[in-house]
Amino acid sequence: MKPFTFHNPTKIVFGEGTVDQVGAETKAIGRKALFVYGQASIRRSGLYDRIVASLKGAGVAWVEHPGVKPNPVLSHVRRGIALAREHGVDCLLAVGGGSVIDAAKAIAAGAASTTDVWAFYDGSATVERALPLATVLTLPATGSEMNGGTVITNEATQDKFGFGAPPLFPRVSILDPAVTRTLPRSQTAYGTADAMTHLLEGYFTHDGGWTPLQDRYAEGVIRSLMESADRVLADPQDLEARAVQMWGATLAWNTLAPCGLGAFTIPNHMLEHPISAVYDIAHGAGLSIVLPAWMAFEAGRRGPERFARFARSVLGVTVADDAAAAAEGTSRLKAWFDRAGTPTSFGAAGIADPDLDRLAELALKLCARWQIPGYAKGDLVAIYQRCR
Repeated sequence: MKPFTFHNPTKIVFGEGTVDQVGAETKAIGRKALFVYGQASIRRSGLYDRIVASLKGAGVAWVEHPGVKPNPVLSHVRRGIALAREHGVDCLLAVGGGSVIDAAKAIAAGAASTTDVWAFYDGSATVERALPLATVLTLPATGSEMNGGTVITNEATQDKFGFGAPPLFPRVSILDPAVTRTLPRSQTAYGTADAMTHLLEGYFTHDGGWTPLQDRYAEGVIRSLMESADRVLADPQDLEARAVQMWGATLAWNTLAPCGLGAFTIPNHMLEHPISAVYDIAHGAGLSIVLPAWMAFEAGRRGPERFARFARSVLGVTVADDAAAAAEGTSRLKAWFDRAGTPTSFGAAGIADPDLDRLAELALKLCARWQIPGYAKGDLVAIYQRCR
């Protein structure tokens, strides 16, 4: 295990009915909020009305900025920054999944700075401060409700970049499992694939040496995510399973899981970001496409031992030979994604003729930016070919 420093400043308010505390929690961080949300789903579900009633009851003023896309884009963020400045807001409220929260973080950073917000993403500037942010999570997946990371797409260049900074941690996040009961089946599957990948990248790539605590943490959360997803997909009203999904996805990427792992990389996010940037599919759907392909590629290149451990500990594989166990585990993971309803190939995601060369070029840019060693363009193309 390697040395680490852990600090997470986000307050979590968890449980059924906690969404009605959003007014009081927002009032604790500001008086006038930019209310950021996505499309029409929070209105259809009745959540919008509950949010508004709570804000009114607490005496919080707000300005609305709807329209965040599943892959949030730079132009929408810039409009939000201009709106925040125009109306003099002093905090933000994000109601949605990771895309909405990521967009709100970008707006919070941009509104508190004279620097163009894309400079934070391309690495030419750093975030020194941001407006305080409260969130109401509606889609368990990214962990953005309890971390300082944010990802957006520059639609002009098709670059999908992310970064993290301490000022971007939400001050408070409300996790009410009941609000996820109306999620489409596909969103539950995509979110589970996303959360699993967050844990697996550190699990497979770290240099922390002997890490039984971290390994079992990852394995246990992944098994719980898969089990609860099976229950939710069978019965969308299963609140106990919804609660496990919500807290499990948060635990997957709230900065705790990597503690002690040392250096690790996120190659599946490197591979996926170009796919969702170019073809505008859900991030979790892209991850379920690339993860089995990457696992098969790397088991042959770096050795099967870690992949075999995952296969045995999480997926119940009993084969003694490591190479065979790793291959069986990858096959079982892919089959589970298929049953859950998240794609495992370009074709299944509606991408009939992917431009593998373009995807590899964009992924190489992320390789350099995120300092992920060991991948030439040919390697990336080879992995993408396995995704057909």
